[in-house]
Amino acid sequence: MLRISDLRASYGAAPVLQGISLHVAQGESVALLGPNGAGKSTLLAAITGTIARRSGSVRCEDRELVDEKSHQIVARGIALVPEGRLVFAPFTVEDNLRLGAIRLRGDLAERHAFVYGLFPRLAERRRQPAGTLSGGEQQMLAIGRALMSAPRLLLLDEPFLGLAPLVVAEIRQALDKLRASGLTILMVEQKLDIALGFASRAYVLIKGRVALEETTAQLARRADINDLYFALATS
Repeated sequence: MLRISDLRASYGAAPVLQGISLHVAQGESVALLGPNGAGKSTLLAAITGTIARRSGSVRCEDRELVDEKSHQIVARGIALVPEGRLVFAPFTVEDNLRLGAIRLRGDLAERHAFVYGLFPRLAERRRQPAGTLSGGEQQMLAIGRALMSAPRLLLLDEPFLGLAPLVVAEIRQALDKLRASGLTILMVEQKLDIALGFASRAYVLIKGRVALEETTAQLARRADINDLYFALATS
């Protein structure tokens, strides 16, 4: 589904990604781990074309994306749920969802029904301005907005950040359903327990490079996992 080779990206003259290579198979769930500043969010920006300075190769289903614009990448079936949710606060829940499906033609009733089935709270608040939702509900809306484009690859940037445990459990259940449906997922996550319980493989990014690739089952069996993670982060 996704194959990245020697991907480099920078903000101005400052390099952030320094030759990232990784892959995600169709239907697989993969976690991106690493401390703040490791380049995780920048990697998602490079995949989706929202950072201008990038080079290398980003191939989705054997199509090269590194020179394509963001709207073209969305049309290829890739959707991003950004860190911080970034919902359109004055617009209603339903209008936010409609914006997620802007590339689709025809009746959106089926996509709305899918999202509302996944997050019933959004159906109850469909006429409510997004800015009046709780943080957890806004995160549900951000995920739902991405799903409105009917993606084949979903990118999640710290979807559980700052959420209460009950909300984390609710969103995790929804993501488990998406994973079980065969949707391919690449998720940035700092919490090892969540990442190891959700993904099948993990990449650890340190200072813009891949420092470790491992299955989550193997990582979970390592008695030194916390020490290893700290050692990588400070190396």
